[in-house]
Amino acid sequence: MNQLKRTVLYDVHVKYGAKLIDFGGWEMPVNFTKIIDEHHAVRKKAGLFDVSHMGKVNITGSEASAYLEKIFTNDISKLENGQAVYGFMCYENGGVVDDLLIYKKDISSYMLVINASNIDKDITWLKDQLKEFNVKLENITDECAEIAIQGPLAEAILQRYTKYDLSKIRFFRFKSEILINDELFLVSRTGYTGEDGFEIYGKPENIKKLWVNLLEKENELFPIGLGARDTLRFEASLPLYGHEISKDITPLEAGFGFFVNLNKSFIGKEALEKQKSEGLKRKLVGFELLDKGIPREGYEVTISGEKIGIVTTGYHSPTLGKSIGLALIDAEYASIGKEIEINIRNKPKKARVISKRFLNKKYKK
Repeated sequence: MNQLKRTVLYDVHVKYGAKLIDFGGWEMPVNFTKIIDEHHAVRKKAGLFDVSHMGKVNITGSEASAYLEKIFTNDISKLENGQAVYGFMCYENGGVVDDLLIYKKDISSYMLVINASNIDKDITWLKDQLKEFNVKLENITDECAEIAIQGPLAEAILQRYTKYDLSKIRFFRFKSEILINDELFLVSRTGYTGEDGFEIYGKPENIKKLWVNLLEKENELFPIGLGARDTLRFEASLPLYGHEISKDITPLEAGFGFFVNLNKSFIGKEALEKQKSEGLKRKLVGFELLDKGIPREGYEVTISGEKIGIVTTGYHSPTLGKSIGLALIDAEYASIGKEIEINIRNKPKKARVISKRFLNKKYKK
């Protein structure tokens, strides 16, 4: 049995009483207190997340931009230095290798942030596409730790530790070298919760010191585990690889066509163009449960006993106070207001298709 990998914050998590689980080969905190309390803390105050397990890859060289255009669905050409962009790497059939962020430092230097469970697979795939480009690929996951501070108080809290005016960092922008507690960090206004906040990258020892310092001094900042991270991203209708997107679910089926630029060439373009022109056969929809129960991943979606799809994520929403979910279903049943059934423990429960915009995101544009 392979030993689980640990982030630089592992011993701190143990000290704070975290419940640890195997997540993509990493031993990570699923919660420190109650998941619902951590969820509300981020929505109402601020939360601190260990996301050092996320993969970080540097792409450098004279053909870095051309290489990334080939392997990425979104547009790289319009990126400014200090700007980040979200999108997908796709297989030739349009299925998703991974969803990721790309940070542009300059025309020949980029950083990719990829999913922890996909690191080895992604890097193998990225290297396979390198052959015709003058590009260097470097996996810096172990040398670059990452934490996220998210919530309505995030900016005010972090501002107390730096002289740099954080309000200057707009949404999906970053500053490569900011002094926080006299150490240098890359700080981006990005996150995975639907709240305003920042993701902070730095040397592992500096990230550890910052984490400890913040939690020791801030009474309205709380450590948050993967449990609340998932309920928060779900309420914000943000996808999780292996659920809403996968090698078998394309970005178009998942409703993320905004991040797919079919006016440029990239791996998987032809398949996605064909899918769009022929019409989607499946669509990702939001739904609310009308009967009592909690929908879970993998539950069948039916109409009059006939299977029409499957739940990709489902919870009793802590913020909305009702059971909601995302489901990939046959496109003909995907209209808002359509009544469907969710099979919970083999019993059909009434549900209704609703907008995937479960709540208004609070990003600071």
